[in-house]
Amino acid sequence: MTSLADRTVLVTGANRGMGREYLGQLLDRGVAKVYAAARNPDSIEVTDPRVVPLRLDVGDVGSIAAAAELATDVDVLINNAGIARRVPVLSADTTPLREELEINLFGPLAMASAFVDRIAARAGAIVNVASVLAWLPAGGTYSVSKAALASATDVMRLELAPRGVQVLGVYVGLVDTDMGATAAADRPRSAPQDVVRQVLDGIENGADEVLADETTRQVRAQLGKPLSER
Repeated sequence: MTSLADRTVLVTGANRGMGREYLGQLLDRGVAKVYAAARNPDSIEVTDPRVVPLRLDVGDVGSIAAAAELATDVDVLINNAGIARRVPVLSADTTPLREELEINLFGPLAMASAFVDRIAARAGAIVNVASVLAWLPAGGTYSVSKAALASATDVMRLELAPRGVQVLGVYVGLVDTDMGATAAADRPRSAPQDVVRQVLDGIENGADEVLADETTRQVRAQLGKPLSER
């Protein structure tokens, strides 16, 4: 288990949506410091001296290296940043898929690689925010990128277990954020506050996965069935 009190946490994509919600709830749980990472750190609203804006583009290895040089005291990494293009997987233009893989897969892996030694030294945690669409391939190229992240998260968990690092995979359907707003208006959405609370509880309880809504829990329970029967 990884208590958050007096810990230092880094949150990617912290300037909006669930990223912004993480900041407030982490402060409420007594963290010592939270690095609020975004491509434009000026977009981070700082209302508490424990919040440290950090310039970071998870699609740029140079930016990740620079952030790692500045944030040397990270105990917990929350890979929250992501993009959704959701184009057909057989599209002749592979640019959207490549962009999603860069941000949704290679970004979290590069972040974990850059920070893992210090996290392991502090018996900390790495959180990868995936999606129910990793298991329910209804999101086109987005599903491909999140399925890849889900698999990478499982491999990471096995590789880092001997070093005492908790690796938590987060799976959720639509959330009431800017990204979620692109879906049909009549589809149910989870409140960011509820999802983030479950994630932080999962960190502190030593969980491997957080299934943040009923749809995700149902899909997870049926993974052994053929796709046509889910």
